[in-house]
Amino acid sequence: MDEQKTLTGREKASYGLGAVGKDMVYMLSASYVLYYFQDVMGVSAYAMAVILLAARVFDAFNDPIMGIIVAKTRTRMGKFRPWLLIGTLTNSVVLFAMFACPPSLDGPGLVAYAAVSYILWGVTYTMMDIPFWSMIPAFTRGGKERENLSAMARSCSGVGAAIVTILTMIAVHALGTRFGGTTANEIERLGFKWFSLIIAILFSVFIIITCVNVKEKSTVSMETATVREMFRSLIRNDQAMAVVVTIVLVNTAMYITSNLVIYFFKYDLGGTGWYNDYTLFNTVGGAAQILAMMLLYPVLRRVAKVTNTGIFYIGLAMSVIGYVILLVFASSGAKTLAFFLIPGILIMAASGINNVLTTVFLANTVDYGEISNHRRDESVIFSMQTFVVKLASGIAAFIASITLGVLDLSDSAITSSQQTVDFASAVSVSQKMGLRMVMTLLPIAGLVAAFFWFRRRYKLTDKKVEELAQQVAELHAGDTEPEV
Repeated sequence: MDEQKTLTGREKASYGLGAVGKDMVYMLSASYVLYYFQDVMGVSAYAMAVILLAARVFDAFNDPIMGIIVAKTRTRMGKFRPWLLIGTLTNSVVLFAMFACPPSLDGPGLVAYAAVSYILWGVTYTMMDIPFWSMIPAFTRGGKERENLSAMARSCSGVGAAIVTILTMIAVHALGTRFGGTTANEIERLGFKWFSLIIAILFSVFIIITCVNVKEKSTVSMETATVREMFRSLIRNDQAMAVVVTIVLVNTAMYITSNLVIYFFKYDLGGTGWYNDYTLFNTVGGAAQILAMMLLYPVLRRVAKVTNTGIFYIGLAMSVIGYVILLVFASSGAKTLAFFLIPGILIMAASGINNVLTTVFLANTVDYGEISNHRRDESVIFSMQTFVVKLASGIAAFIASITLGVLDLSDSAITSSQQTVDFASAVSVSQKMGLRMVMTLLPIAGLVAAFFWFRRRYKLTDKKVEELAQQVAELHAGDTEPEV
């Protein structure tokens, strides 16, 4: 193999730009597909519950299959970039089609459109997502260069997600009005259509830049994990099982809130400009999440010398306190946004901390498994992380959809010929209270369960992790890093 040169700034920037684009697309789908089909287009909440959960189950089998296909690909462009390009272009088309549902559809036809477009979106996104992250060893050297690029790309992904989280509802209402929307529902329908087109175009352009400027410099062996291998690893590695269950519980709690918070602002806090408050809430919460990862965690870890498990418990406590404050403020009739920024900051900062820590804990189980079971299931363990996060999002979306169906919260239940309308005025107190309780008490229950499960099952203290690292280092003392 030819000796690899150090990555250029152009290569780093191009790869980071691709990460921004792909998470803009992911966040638009993950955060708004339920709202778009259920609230804007009028698909039954119960139908959406089945569609969203079924899509996640399908992903559990689709992801490993796509990994195998990419691993066996051989072209002049390499094995990763062809699928990255194909997946991006097809996903962009499907994304636009998904948010451009014909308004004439209703009944079974509307449900079928939602199901087919969403499942196709998931398939095409996987087609580009797996090669995007898997190609890193093919154009980087090992060690710090690879670690730094991975960290930079993850940060860029966060930027892409934040951009969409902050701008979506403001852009939707501006575009919907610009393109002729005359009622509140029509404005959102048209707004989502044209906003998704803008995001799809940016996504395609960004990934094309990545494919042009980032070339594979070596042939790498891409390991893929089947669903069976994932579960075998869990059975063999009790600490991996402890972390995986914790990830499911913590992420399910967070995703329940993220799916329902837009309904809270629209139907509970209300006001004709509810989407402006929702945007500001997301902006402040997103900033708190990023700052917690970049500043709060390092301060607690390095300055305050708190253990990783201790920081995890602090994060759980912050989340629970945030949810309690949110429920108290909402139930007391508070309408001022400033009050709700307090629980928003606590919950999102805790989410940032725990996102870092669950990855750290999962990494620790790799060394544990190698020493305890004489197997280093690194690729399998980290494939499992993607699987369980998708599982959590599916469970949360199912719960959120059922909640909306039971409470009968949807735009179609409110008719108005006005461009702006206070939806909260048309919703009963019992509907509002039901929404508040589901989006706070259920997450609290999940976080409390995560605390007791993790405390009882997870044994890899900081001291134990250091001991394992030393044992692994001794085990591999005579090894040399393989060429990539």
